[in-house]
Amino acid sequence: MAGLATTMNSSMTSAPSMSIDRLFPALLECFGIILCGYFAGRINIITSTQAKGLGNFVSTFALPALLFKNMVVLDFTHVNWNFLLSILVAKVAVFIIVCILTLLVASPENRFSKAGLFPIFATQSNDFALGYPIVEALYIDTYPEYLQYIYLVAPVSLMLLNPIGFIFCEIQKWKENTTHQQSKLKTIGLVLFQVFKNPIVFMVIVGICGNFILKQKIPVFMGEFLDGLSSSFSGSALFYLGLTMVGQIKKLKKNSFVAIILLITAKLLVLPLISREMVELLDNGNTEANYTSLSNYAFLYGVFPTAPSVAIFASQYNMEMEIVTPGMVINTFVSAPIMYMSAWLLTIPSMHAKLLLSALQSVSFDISIVTLFFLIWSLAVMLLSKKFKQMPHLFTVNLLLAQCMVSVGMIMWYFITKQTYRLGQVLVFIVLYSSLYSTYIWTVGTFCLVRIPALIVGILLITGHPNTRNDCDSAFFYGNAQVISTAVVLSCSILIAGLSLMCLSRNRQQNTYQILERNSVSSNVVEEPMLKDQSENVVTVNNEQPGTELVVEKEQCRTLCTSENCMLVQEEQLLQNADPQLGRHVLLCLLLIIGLFANVSSCLWWLFNHEPGRLYVELQFFCVIFNFGQGFISFGIFGLDKHLIILPCKKRLEFLWHGRDIAAQNDSAIREEMKMTCQQFVQYHKNQCAKNADVRVDLTS
Repeated sequence: MAGLATTMNSSMTSAPSMSIDRLFPALLECFGIILCGYFAGRINIITSTQAKGLGNFVSTFALPALLFKNMVVLDFTHVNWNFLLSILVAKVAVFIIVCILTLLVASPENRFSKAGLFPIFATQSNDFALGYPIVEALYIDTYPEYLQYIYLVAPVSLMLLNPIGFIFCEIQKWKENTTHQQSKLKTIGLVLFQVFKNPIVFMVIVGICGNFILKQKIPVFMGEFLDGLSSSFSGSALFYLGLTMVGQIKKLKKNSFVAIILLITAKLLVLPLISREMVELLDNGNTEANYTSLSNYAFLYGVFPTAPSVAIFASQYNMEMEIVTPGMVINTFVSAPIMYMSAWLLTIPSMHAKLLLSALQSVSFDISIVTLFFLIWSLAVMLLSKKFKQMPHLFTVNLLLAQCMVSVGMIMWYFITKQTYRLGQVLVFIVLYSSLYSTYIWTVGTFCLVRIPALIVGILLITGHPNTRNDCDSAFFYGNAQVISTAVVLSCSILIAGLSLMCLSRNRQQNTYQILERNSVSSNVVEEPMLKDQSENVVTVNNEQPGTELVVEKEQCRTLCTSENCMLVQEEQLLQNADPQLGRHVLLCLLLIIGLFANVSSCLWWLFNHEPGRLYVELQFFCVIFNFGQGFISFGIFGLDKHLIILPCKKRLEFLWHGRDIAAQNDSAIREEMKMTCQQFVQYHKNQCAKNADVRVDLTS
């Protein structure tokens, strides 16, 4: 942080390039109208049919009028084409990354539909309805020409990127259609028709032609008409967006959480960072003030939420609606605080480095104290439930221990930096960063969890030179050498974690196919012996030969195992075998990867920018919250055990709330016959059914 203190002083005292005063009212206006539309649809003031009519008005009349009007008066001589190229390159890069990763990870049944819709989700922004009011509120006084880029960026990406996604969706339809009557030429024609019938693309082309024909001036007889239609777009589009959100969260499934988290990360974190870097790389010929302002504007543009048209595409193809539509809703509301925080930091006229350092240290200290309590709770749950004896949970316990040491190390660092005891600072640094590196490489395994962090910290101690400032941040205690080592560790961890998740997905798909093939073969082989078995058992019973009772018991047990009663055995066996909770571990790994990506972006940003700027402060705050708040994620996933915490607490609360009498009534409400049946089955038939089930599995395999 000492280096940060020197480089941030100049960048934080420059004049702001936007006005923050109108940002909060603009956000309140936009999201207030969205909520009004949502509640209007929720309480059925406006039906789905009426909402469809409003959507047709917005897309057929209001939006085309707005686009035509602004494209005609646009002055192309003042357009920064390098900036447009930078945004386009960033979108293409994110589109390709999401598309390739989807093709590698997704299952073969719906691989192409996901590879078509997911990249569109990650790159297409809600530019006109939500983005334009935000940009107008921020830049109308300082850089009014930035408003025209909204009308140029959207159609270019729609014409270049969306057709690729539509082609993948058409390939998916072609695979699902067994007749294969549609030719490739017809498929390409349908894709091009769908692109050019989009009002954004069509009216931009017409508007550009009108720009040269009318010489950037709208005739009087057309001006009032276009003003009336275009002025109705913003409110009606936002209201319609709220209407489209009704009922979308219900489509959300448990297996969709992972995809939605990754898509939102790609849209709200990866795209803004890449957009900013592309502007700094390709558009460096401007003055320093304009150069910084454009890069910040590119970052804000990337934070705009996903356009609702992506959900329309998903419904048209009837593909991935359970992921795209809830993801669009969540993405829209998550983007609001990110936009506000980004714009707020960019408009701070001055921020002294010592105040910034103090704020970061205080946030780290406060989060570490709270996180330590939740981590101790999560460790206690792991130990009491005896899950630490299983293989996946063994790694999780190691991660929890490392996170505990990170919190303890940060608490110690907060106090040791207030003193001049250099040896104490070095010792606390060893504890803190050995633990922090252990959390970074958690996906590698238990062997590397201790040895590699100790090796890296040892190399830093031998080759590096600690900072002599007492108020130095732990992230910069050994200067650039520490930042480089952290970046290398993070990059390797992200790569290994990604490959591990990819291999896990492939193995699960192969196991599913093998089980399906085995079941299809065994169903034909076992059916005839089972019928023969049943006839022999019937003959044995009718002839009343010795062993009749045993045969009858065997037949009854088989009947029970094919009925719903055997679900009791299956549930009990699952509890006894202890669920490995692979889904929870995958979710934990994905959330940690998001934090790793933010940390490696912070390291690279620091290494390649002499003046990181205010957006770096936002990223640094996010990294601090992630590094010392990982325990919240672990607690949310593993700290609330169902059988150990939730169900006992629920029963206890019901007992305290309703009293003993109602609890006794609820218990007696269960039918005695059902209780007797369950007791008889567990006492007399469970073990025999389990043995017969094992025998049948051996025969079929």
